[in-house]
Amino acid sequence: MERASLLLLLLTVISFPLTQSSAPDHFFRPSSAKPKPTLSGSEYKQFFELNHPQPSDHLKPSCSLHIIHHTFGNTINRPPFSTPYSPPSDCPPPWLHVALEFRANSRGDQYDRISGLWLDGAELLRTSTAEPTESGIFWIVRKDITRYSYLLSKRNVNFTIMLENVVNSIYTGVYHVDVVIFFYKDAAVRASVTRGDHISISPNRGGFGAKGVYESPADLIIPISSFRNDKGYWFIIDGDSDVHFRKLRFPANTRRAVLELYVSFHGNDEFWYSNPSNTYIRMNNLTTLRGNGAFREVFVTIDGMFVASEVPFPVIFTGGINPLFWEPAVAIGAFDLPTYDFDLTPTLGVLLDGKDHVFGIGVNDGISYWLVDANLHLWLDTGAASVEAKSVHYQNPGSSIKRREEFRNLDGSFAIKGKRKTHLTGWIKSSAGYGVY
Repeated sequence: MERASLLLLLLTVISFPLTQSSAPDHFFRPSSAKPKPTLSGSEYKQFFELNHPQPSDHLKPSCSLHIIHHTFGNTINRPPFSTPYSPPSDCPPPWLHVALEFRANSRGDQYDRISGLWLDGAELLRTSTAEPTESGIFWIVRKDITRYSYLLSKRNVNFTIMLENVVNSIYTGVYHVDVVIFFYKDAAVRASVTRGDHISISPNRGGFGAKGVYESPADLIIPISSFRNDKGYWFIIDGDSDVHFRKLRFPANTRRAVLELYVSFHGNDEFWYSNPSNTYIRMNNLTTLRGNGAFREVFVTIDGMFVASEVPFPVIFTGGINPLFWEPAVAIGAFDLPTYDFDLTPTLGVLLDGKDHVFGIGVNDGISYWLVDANLHLWLDTGAASVEAKSVHYQNPGSSIKRREEFRNLDGSFAIKGKRKTHLTGWIKSSAGYGVY
């Protein structure tokens, strides 16, 4: 496995919203709306995120499960809400597709909150809330979660949702949330016209995992997360040196491993992609804590060995930069934050020794705070009790970061160029044959 990442962030003629006083972490436009005891759906203003069609969009579900119906009022510093989950008895696994639908509405003043949904400790969705309007807000997030079929097949586990919200005399909005899971056992049908007006009908398996790492759902999913009562399952990363660890042991018949990473950034790093350098802040006597420059790298280690990293996509939450930009269409990823997949199969030669191994997750150059956790997807060789694997090559020369800054008082420009190349090679021999990764 070979991977190289290159980032060039160029901020020219900078006139940041940074003054001698502290700048806000977000921008909030009050709606001046007063809560009403009841509202019909037509009175809400609907928000949406442009996204790719889901493979089940034109299918009729075999069954559905209304798993969450809950109101999030003043939930700051309170434990997440959990409810028992078991798959519906009228359409047991396996399923061709599974879709999760997150519906939320609110009325009153509120700003961008973050929310996470977990099943048995593994994250299924990370989303944020819409900006307030005088007519209230309403939005729907729909996500294909077929890749989590292993978890969805389990009985008597917890389905958990975290949405920390503040309700007081200023922030008056509460969030009414419904989560429904749709299960599909029938395939979509694709029609194509060929010469002679001949119509060919065939199953349509496009969309979900057609060419991706989740072409088939994993046989086992292990969450790499933390549960701290009032803080949910995500790791809270407060700085560059704050690395969180999870110890686990791999099944001896693991033939493939993919790590799925969930990431979001908040507080002083909500706008990390536009943060000025510490020199700029110091020379201009600024009081802002949003510094450390505009380069961030989320990384993964195994037993202290650097194995993967990603410069995250700069998701702009609905209150970011200018709230009027995101009404009614929000920024890309605001309602369904992207995840990052790392193929760890080349490392199985080290991991399949029957011993515990320590996974670490951190953020290079990060400041407070980041919310990060991961799901480890494992495909097993069901035809054998163990597989043969060997890691034959590992190269990680480290990162190369070049910074250039030119400024006079508050005006200037910054350029950051970051590069990292990691090379992992290994082979696997299973009942399906021999493969090099």
